[in-house]
Amino acid sequence: MAPVITCIEDLRQLAQRRVPRMFYDYADSGSWTETTYRANEADFQNIKLRQRVAVNMEHRSTAVEMVGQRVAMPVALAPTGLTGMQHADGEILAARAAEAFGVPFTLSTMSICSIEDVAAHTTQPFWFQLYVMRDREFIERLIDRAKLAGCSALMLTLDLQIVGQRHKDLKNGLSAPPRLTLANLVNMMTKPRWCLGMLGTTRRGFGNVVGHAKGVSDPASLMRWTGEQFDPRLSWADVEWVKRRWGGKLILKGIMDAEDARLAAQTGADALIVSNHGGRQLDGAPSSIEALPAIVDAVGSHIEVWMDGGVRSGQDVLKAWALGARGTLIGRPFLYGLGALGQAGVTKALEIIHKELDLSMAFCGHTQLSHVGADILVR
Repeated sequence: MAPVITCIEDLRQLAQRRVPRMFYDYADSGSWTETTYRANEADFQNIKLRQRVAVNMEHRSTAVEMVGQRVAMPVALAPTGLTGMQHADGEILAARAAEAFGVPFTLSTMSICSIEDVAAHTTQPFWFQLYVMRDREFIERLIDRAKLAGCSALMLTLDLQIVGQRHKDLKNGLSAPPRLTLANLVNMMTKPRWCLGMLGTTRRGFGNVVGHAKGVSDPASLMRWTGEQFDPRLSWADVEWVKRRWGGKLILKGIMDAEDARLAAQTGADALIVSNHGGRQLDGAPSSIEALPAIVDAVGSHIEVWMDGGVRSGQDVLKAWALGARGTLIGRPFLYGLGALGQAGVTKALEIIHKELDLSMAFCGHTQLSHVGADILVR
């Protein structure tokens, strides 16, 4: 009998059963003690909503705009590395689900399916996320490939100059590319659905890197390349360089401080994302939702402020919107859906979040999300 899926947690539990441990743990973990990773989700629970009654709840709409793009709700699929290891052809499936639902999909630099692959299997523009590497010629070509594929926005991640230590990845032997240890192979044998999917696709490496980066042609050279390429020298001058090279909509991801938010706004970028990388970088940093209000106060009138980290429901989206976020990004919720049920699971995750957002908005006395403000929160 098919499982009854009512919430994101149901998808998480199903994904945990169906995805090999090393890849599930990669998606569902933080750095060091995972304090910030847990706080991202838990701190939403401390925000309370005002319930209103005797209000006409007909003709509701959660549709808004994110960087000028009309969206069904203020939610985009976040860039997540190794998405194609949660489910075969994962990036393509997630992009298709997002397109059909009317929300943006963001492809990671460290995706399994390439920019060209995703473009060939979708009909609407998607966003592309960029890491700045030491090999600037590779980055220039990557930006040009995103342009050629028709990507409508570039998302520059600023908080991965160096990589935080994630204990689960070390214990599972996760690397780039993944090491197939005996323990990992035994665990994969208990996931027949996943194995059949992976046997049916040729997309198992980093599609944006292999064959495109200088000297990267096989797993050994890829491992060397990824180990040395993230650039610790990344500066605001590099942001200006990327902006000029790209020439289109630019989104800056990884802002957690009001002063950095002011610097981000000064670059002329179109949006910034309050994000601690899902609790996977600086453990002990505030949750994204805790950091959000001060950043909105500092720059919300100069640049679109979005947030990600800990969003697990439509109520979380509503709370973030009420605190000034004009968009949210979801990573783990769609990955759980993908690992659980493929494209249908991503669609289910979006349906769950949208329904929760729509109903919660109505219970708070509103029919148009664009009219919702901080007055829906209990102070």
